Amino acid sequence: MTGERDLRTLLRGMRPELNPGRFVFTTVPGGETPSGVMPVVTVAEREGLTLVVPEEQAVAARLAYDFVAGWITLRVHSALDAVGLTAAVSLALTDAGLSCNVIAGYHHDHLFVPYERAGEALSVLEALAAES
Repeated sequence: MTGERDLRTLLRGMRPELNPGRFVFTTVPGGETPSGVMPVVTVAEREGLTLVVPEEQAVAARLAYDFVAGWITLRVHSALDAVGLTAAVSLALTDAGLSCNVIAGYHHDHLFVPYERAGEALSVLEALAAES
């Protein structure tokens, strides 16, 4: 199933959705996910396996972290080779003074923003979609 490539269509149809919960970035050496930890994202790096996990799982597994995020999913099915969506979203969030970590999945883009400002980030993205 091919995703959307047209930037205007992507922006109009992004339908950002805030997932419930608090998420953290952590890392484990050796590439082994601890028992009881169900990551929503994994990234293999030379230094270790990066995990994005619900905060309560990180606490229970005694994993160190220092950034608590809200997780926003852009519900539009974007093509992996689409041009401009990440840039447009990043610019809108930058203009609002919001940091953002973007992770592309096969079907959707996922944004991890400061937890305490996740509602504000959602509003910024909804406004961007309405303007497009």
